Amino acid sequence: MTGILLAILLLCFCLPALADDGAVREGLTAVEATRLMGNGINLGNTMEACDNTRGHYSDDPTVYETGWGQPVTTQAMLDGMKAAGFDTIRIPVAWMTNATAMPFEMKDYTISEAYLARVKEIVDYARNAGMYVILNDHWDGGWWGMFGSESKETAGFAMEAYRGMWQQIAEYFRDYSDYLIFESANEELGARFDENSPCFCRDSLLSYLTENERYALTNRVNQAFVDIVRATGGNNAQRFLLIAGYGTNIDQTFDSRFQMPKDTAEKKLMVSVHYYDPWSYCGASSAAGATLWGKAADFNGMYKTLSKMKKFVAQGYGVVIGEYGALPGGDGIMKKNAPAYHKAFLDCCDALDFTSCLWDCSGFFIRRECRIVNEEIAAVYARRNAASEEGRDYAEIAKAGKQGIEDAVAAAPTTLREDALQVSDGASVAWIMFSEGSWALSYSVGDTYAPDSITPGIRPTDVEITGPGTYTVALDFTGTEKGYAENTAFSAVGISNGEQNYPGYCIHITECRVNGEPVKFKGRNYTCSDDGKCTRTNLFNEWVNMKTVGKDTARVLYGDLTGISATVLDRANPAMERIETLEVTFTYAPRK
Repeated sequence: MTGILLAILLLCFCLPALADDGAVREGLTAVEATRLMGNGINLGNTMEACDNTRGHYSDDPTVYETGWGQPVTTQAMLDGMKAAGFDTIRIPVAWMTNATAMPFEMKDYTISEAYLARVKEIVDYARNAGMYVILNDHWDGGWWGMFGSESKETAGFAMEAYRGMWQQIAEYFRDYSDYLIFESANEELGARFDENSPCFCRDSLLSYLTENERYALTNRVNQAFVDIVRATGGNNAQRFLLIAGYGTNIDQTFDSRFQMPKDTAEKKLMVSVHYYDPWSYCGASSAAGATLWGKAADFNGMYKTLSKMKKFVAQGYGVVIGEYGALPGGDGIMKKNAPAYHKAFLDCCDALDFTSCLWDCSGFFIRRECRIVNEEIAAVYARRNAASEEGRDYAEIAKAGKQGIEDAVAAAPTTLREDALQVSDGASVAWIMFSEGSWALSYSVGDTYAPDSITPGIRPTDVEITGPGTYTVALDFTGTEKGYAENTAFSAVGISNGEQNYPGYCIHITECRVNGEPVKFKGRNYTCSDDGKCTRTNLFNEWVNMKTVGKDTARVLYGDLTGISATVLDRANPAMERIETLEVTFTYAPRK
C-alpha cells in the first residue's frame, strides 16, 4: 500500500512536467518556429468574455469563461483540436476586467490567483495535447482607452497597469517552455487608444490622439512589453514574443511608422496581424447576407494583401496571422465558397512563410462535439497540420502553396455578376457604398469599385461619370432575403478614379430619397478622399473624427466648411428602419 501511495504522490508532483517540459530550444529562430507551429485556432469568446459594467463579481473564473455562450474548456476539446489539424491555439484573455478590481476605480491591477490558475489549466490542456500556445490581453472591456486620455494621470496609470499586468503573467509562466508565446495585445494598439469606455476612463470621453501619436504610443507599448518580459528572466529571456501590429491591420502595420521593438534576445520576435478581407463576406452575420466571393481577382487580392507582411520575414521576424476566417453565420451555415477561401488562405501562408490562427467560437470546431462538423472544412485542415509536412523542406511547401493560388486563379471566373456596369479600365464610376445597420447586407464597401462584392438580391444603380453634371445612384433591397435593409452602419457615395480623372471636383448632394420619399440631412455633406484615388462623400460614417477634418482633407462645392458632417443621414429617422430603396442625386463639378 505504501508503494502505491508513493507512486500516486510522485505522479501528482510530475503533472506540471507532463503539461510542459520547460525546455527552450537554443538557436531556433522566430521564422523557423512559425514553420513548426503549423495551423492554429483561437479559443474565442472564452477567457476574454467579459462584462465591464459588472466589474469583479466572482471568484469562479468559469463564470466569465461561459459568459459569452461557450462551454467550460476541457482536455478533450484541446485533444480534438489537435486531431482536427490544429497545432497551435491562441487563447485570448481579459486580465484587467475579469481578474482584477476595476482599475479605474481602485488603481489596482493585481491579477487574481484563481484566474491565473484557470488560464494555466487551459494552457496545460494545450501542452498535453502537444500544441503551441499564444496568450494575449484581448480587448478586455476597453480599458486600453485610458492610454488615449488627456489626463496625464489616467494615461500614466494605463502604462503602469500594462507593465504590472505583464510582469505578473510573465513571472507566473516563467518556467514554461518556448512552446508558450506571449502576445503584447490584440487589436487595441492604434485607434482603440481612443476607445474611451466610461467604465475605465470617465475623465477622457472626448480625447483623440493624432495618427502619428497613436503610432508612437504603439511602438512605446510594444517596447515596454518586450522589456518587461525579458526582465523577468528564466525562460522568458529567450521566449518567443508576438508583437501586435498597428490595429493588427496589414496596411497600417506595413506603414513605416510602425516599428518592431528592440530585443536583447536574437531573432525571437514575431509580428501579429489579422485578415478578414473582405469583411462584407467574412464577417456577414448570415450566409445569405454575405457578399459574393470567389472570382480570380479575389484570390489575387488575397495574395497581394498578405504579401505585404513578407517584408517582416525578410527582416527575420516570424509572421502570425492571429485571426482570420470566413466566419459562419449565426445559424452555423458556412458561406458559399468558404472551403475555397480557407484553402486559398492557407496556400498563401505556405507560400509566404506565415503561420495563422483561425478565429473560432464553436462555429467551425464544435467544442461540445470535439470536431469540425462541416466535412469540406474538416478536409481542408486535416491535410494542413505539421505532421503532414514532416520530411518536406520549406521551399517545397512554399512552392506548393504558390501553385495552389495560381491554380485557384486559373479556375476562377473573372466576374460573379454578368449584369454589373461594364466600363473601361481607369474610368470613373459612381456608386453607393453600403453596410446595413446589423452588417447583414453590404455593397461594394471600400475605395475600390467592386460590383461583385454584393449581397445577393441587392440591385444597384451605378453610373459612369463622364464629366461635370448631375447624376443619380441607387440601391434596391427588395430582392434580398428579407426584402429591406435595417438602417445603415456605414454608407457613402464613391467615385472610382475620381481624384485622377477629375481632380478638385466636389460631390454636392441635391436630394436623398428613402423608399421614394425625400429625407432631410442632419448636416452638410463634404467631399474627401481616403486613398488619393477614389473621391467620396460620407452619408453615414461615425468613425470619422470631425476634429481632424479641415481644409487639407475636405472640400465643398459652395462656401466654407461650416456645418459639414460625416453622418448626414439621420439614423433616428423612422424611414431608416426599413430601407427598401435608397437613392442619391448629386451635382459633380469643380469647386466654385
